[in-house]
Amino acid sequence: MSREGAPTSGGIDGAGLDVVVIAGTWHDVISDGLIAGAERVLDAAGANHRLVRVPGSFELAIAAQAAFAGGADAVVALGVIIRGGTPHFEYVSAATTDGLTRVALDAGKPVGFGVLTLDDEQQGLARAGLPGSLEDKGAEAADAALRTALVLRDLRG
Repeated sequence: MSREGAPTSGGIDGAGLDVVVIAGTWHDVISDGLIAGAERVLDAAGANHRLVRVPGSFELAIAAQAAFAGGADAVVALGVIIRGGTPHFEYVSAATTDGLTRVALDAGKPVGFGVLTLDDEQQGLARAGLPGSLEDKGAEAADAALRTALVLRDLRG
């Protein structure tokens, strides 16, 4: 895990932005850590936000689409997909990534991508923003969503 080249985070004024955090329910210790990191960043930025839970990562895209249809300025998508002994991992990872990309492009609004694709649970614990974690991918996804929403607002005048 390299933190080399990581972007600056924090110091965002997200007042007036409506953000929906959408999280899968699989691997609750990891997903709860991701949610806590995202909510911490959104609170610090002053963004309006709410949490929606979906069964798994595959369902993130349809919920993100509904959030945008309901007026959200940005979505933070959080999920945990751990490799198993079948090709299921590749299908779910690809469908989740492709679906969230399509939703963002169709809506013209940002989706902060906090979906962890992992070989094992330990990798997720290291990235979940928990005590002892090396990274906080939930916080990073929220930060990216806020920064992109502000860029888009500026570009659209």
